[in-house]
Amino acid sequence: MTESNRIEFKEKLTNELEKEVVAFLNYREGGFVYIGIDKHSNIVGLKNTDEVQLKIKDRLRNNIVPSCLGLFDVVKEEKEGRDIVKIVIASGSEKPYYIKKYGMSEKGCYIRVGSASEPMSQRMIDDLFARRTRNSIGKIKSNRQDLTFEQLKIYYEAAGMNLNSHFANILELLTEDSKYNYVAYLMADSNGTSIKFAKYNGLDRVDLIENNEYGYKSLITSIKQLLDKLEVENKTFARITSKERIEKRLWNSLAVREAVINAIVHNDYSREIPPKFEIFDDRLEITSAGGLPDGMFYDEFFEGYSIPRNKEIMRIYKDLKLVEHLGSGMPRILKSYSKDCFHFTDNFLRMVFPFENVEDFVGGSIGGPIGGPISGPIELTDRQNEILKLIIENNKITKRELANVLEINVSAAQSHLESLKNKGVIERVGGTRGYWKVKRH
Repeated sequence: MTESNRIEFKEKLTNELEKEVVAFLNYREGGFVYIGIDKHSNIVGLKNTDEVQLKIKDRLRNNIVPSCLGLFDVVKEEKEGRDIVKIVIASGSEKPYYIKKYGMSEKGCYIRVGSASEPMSQRMIDDLFARRTRNSIGKIKSNRQDLTFEQLKIYYEAAGMNLNSHFANILELLTEDSKYNYVAYLMADSNGTSIKFAKYNGLDRVDLIENNEYGYKSLITSIKQLLDKLEVENKTFARITSKERIEKRLWNSLAVREAVINAIVHNDYSREIPPKFEIFDDRLEITSAGGLPDGMFYDEFFEGYSIPRNKEIMRIYKDLKLVEHLGSGMPRILKSYSKDCFHFTDNFLRMVFPFENVEDFVGGSIGGPIGGPISGPIELTDRQNEILKLIIENNKITKRELANVLEINVSAAQSHLESLKNKGVIERVGGTRGYWKVKRH
């Protein structure tokens, strides 16, 4: 690995950090800054990576304008037995980015040219500023200002973080005049936005057999409910041979989860069109508003370059571990599905995931002698199998303990447990405040 148009090495944390990050924010492909590697690609390592990570996050949060929160990751890696820090930077949609103390000038604005970060000309700065995105949902004032955020606070607490009285400012939920913006509206306990789900009998949209909406509440709650619904729909099919039991599911859960997250994070909410999820007899379709982000090409999209359309939502989803590193979703999807599954128009992106061929398989019966024989075939989702495994490993579990482990709210944990109880797999001991264990038969 050598320095290039997308890679910069720094032996240690220096005063040039902001300059390098600004250059990648303004570059259409983003890039990576490695701290702990010298200019000759030698791994020198860092002594206190935790401290370095905190310093980097603080400097990027306070020293770069417009805010680049949600556009970078700071992660620790080990190379050749030494610890280094990698900064992953996405191309920003509000160019030009600049170093705060120097302003929007040639001394404050940089862009990547080859393997160097070069000052922008004033003409380039002016041109970029003239084209700066004006329909960012972070700048759109919410039509409601009586918003509450109890659900969001619960999710942050479950992730080990507490939101203080300044959380709206920290999470960029305010406009420049300190009013709640459209991001706040989407994250609020009550709103008018819902994710659409439909299921059809056949290969077209003629025979609608199910039509649900997940929404009118925090976008975090909506996506968790949608993911649970899709997990239920993703049936497991089995074929028993003389040597083994072979199982297939309709679609790859990991790849589709990434596609769901991408559709919601990158949806163009300024058009007030929510993402739509549709199941047919032979495929799953996911449709989101907005084509490719401005400045991105098709090849860059498939190679995992990231230009988050809604960086504020991206930042919250990263905090809550709903997304991992920037640009990691597309490579995961392409491990299981081809580029032909993606269909672009000027206004929409549709992902079409064909079902696995399960013609020679028997549908749905999974379960078996876990914690004692279970009479008859019992159909469990992956999530239910995960919960059952947790109960077996710990001998018992309370609903609050389950909520903490799965990073969901207590009511959702209770719902999962009740579902397993109704299937005769587990039982509760000690009343409503008791614990749950595997039911012995």
